[in-house]
Amino acid sequence: MRVLDFIHRWTGGLLGLLLAVLGLTGTLMVHKDVWLRATLPHAADRQITDQAAIAAAVERMLADPLDRPATIVLASHSLGVHRLVYGPTTGSYNDQAGQVVARWSSVWGRPEIWVFDLHRHLLAADVGEAVGGVVGLVGLGFVVSGGILWWRTRRNFKFRLLPKRLSRSSIVRHHRDLGIVVAPLLFLSMLTGSMLALRPVASLLLRPLSSPTEMAAARAPPAYRSALPPANLPWRTMLDAARARFPEAEVRVISLPQKPGDLLAIRLRQPGEWLPNGGTTVWIDPADARVVATRDAFEVPLGLRAFNLAYPAHAAKVGGLAYQLVMTMSGLALTLLGTLAVFSFWVKMVRLRRTSAQL
Repeated sequence: MRVLDFIHRWTGGLLGLLLAVLGLTGTLMVHKDVWLRATLPHAADRQITDQAAIAAAVERMLADPLDRPATIVLASHSLGVHRLVYGPTTGSYNDQAGQVVARWSSVWGRPEIWVFDLHRHLLAADVGEAVGGVVGLVGLGFVVSGGILWWRTRRNFKFRLLPKRLSRSSIVRHHRDLGIVVAPLLFLSMLTGSMLALRPVASLLLRPLSSPTEMAAARAPPAYRSALPPANLPWRTMLDAARARFPEAEVRVISLPQKPGDLLAIRLRQPGEWLPNGGTTVWIDPADARVVATRDAFEVPLGLRAFNLAYPAHAAKVGGLAYQLVMTMSGLALTLLGTLAVFSFWVKMVRLRRTSAQL
């Protein structure tokens, strides 16, 4: 037990602040749409669902062949603007008529953009995402080891939102008792976060449901190659073709061909899907607006269906306001636990060093 306590304290002292950053930024991202509706023009507009109006807006946003985005995420019931993605750090928000509302050319161009990048990539691209995934796995270890260590002192349990005082003993008691209360939520957050950041972790966990090869094949786009797309794509025809395959689905994302031969992909969200932008996809040949292939989110391998639940559960995209508040509590608790763990650990280290120096 002493070894477990030693490992828990030292790793917490070294990585606690990083976990706190992930907890705080994750909490902010849960409420991103609320922030945008309050600060961004047209973000609070009611979602337009008329297909002719959507097609007209898409045509307007893609009118300039030299300024075409790679992806368009259409407005939703919670956010009344389209999001255009030009590259990893460039994009814009457009109103539902297609007019630009805000544009950014770097990760620092919008507060919600850099907060998201800090949460997902630690401002370090793919390397940062991998580091965050590993930290999530360490966080799972904290939850398990913390529960084991708490069991010895369970008779002294007393729940407090904040420590009684900023002494090390009070912080340790608060850390122990608050941690056990939010342990199930932290476990869910860490587990889903690690699955999203580290694909091998997801493959390992989902292997009993579907093999990695089977899931990779289901995610892969069709091998079909298109002829060169025409200058003016028939957006209304292509949107109608996608909707015809899934009449009850909502068109959510349009991914444009990035090089000759690529297909145009339209993602849709069917009723009952948890993913906010859906996992149902229709691939269309932009040369003649012909549907080449489809992927029904309810017919993919079971492992992939389970994986598609990870992001909505992690980011509180299901369950409405109640679940958002639950995940907010989880994120704030992680922020508090991580920050105070680092504070109490290094206060002790400083005191031990001073004592050694006096001797």
